[in-house]
Amino acid sequence: MDQKKIDRINVLARKSKAEGLTEEEKKEQALLRQEYIAIVRRNLRGQLDNIDVVNPDGSIENLGEKYGRKHETDAS
Repeated sequence: MDQKKIDRINVLARKSKAEGLTEEEKKEQALLRQEYIAIVRRNLRGQLDNIDVVNPDGSIENLGEKYGRKHETDAS
């Protein structure tokens, strides 16, 4: 997400608190927030998929391989 969209989210949030939003602005805010949340989730998933856990028996297990595919099939 580019900085312009993040700035717009912040402008709408401040305006919402100060004076309220029009219906069109509320829709724009909702779309921008959905896009932002999707990006945050995608980035977090990418980070979690790259975590390796060392088990007590010494084996290394990648969490992305263990859990990542399960979530991908759930979304289908």
